[in-house]
Amino acid sequence: MSPVDRTLDGPVLVHRLDKDEQTIDRELVQTHGRSARTLVKEGPLRLTLMAIAAGGNVPAHTADGPVSIQLLEGDVTFTGGGESHTLDVGDVIVYAASVEHAATSTSGCLLLLTVVHLKSVE
Repeated sequence: MSPVDRTLDGPVLVHRLDKDEQTIDRELVQTHGRSARTLVKEGPLRLTLMAIAAGGNVPAHTADGPVSIQLLEGDVTFTGGGESHTLDVGDVIVYAASVEHAATSTSGCLLLLTVVHLKSVE
């Protein structure tokens, strides 16, 4: 798989992801329980495809900026802010900065994660 690192070189970036760019290394997902691929890296903005293996999870963590997550395929349940939310394909969940959240998936899933880093990003 080739690396994907898109930056804005004008006011708008439109990029249609080819099959290679949409691919998550399933072997890594099975070995490590999850894998991710950055699609856009522009200043504080990160757009990332993330896969969680069947029976896998993402441990509780926080981000210094707001986070949105859209379920593209599979199943996922997020816990955060004292609540639990099971998403359907196409659903989006948004966490404010510094809200601790975690995710679990029974059958595995593919997510589109958008993060805005409020602190300095190199």
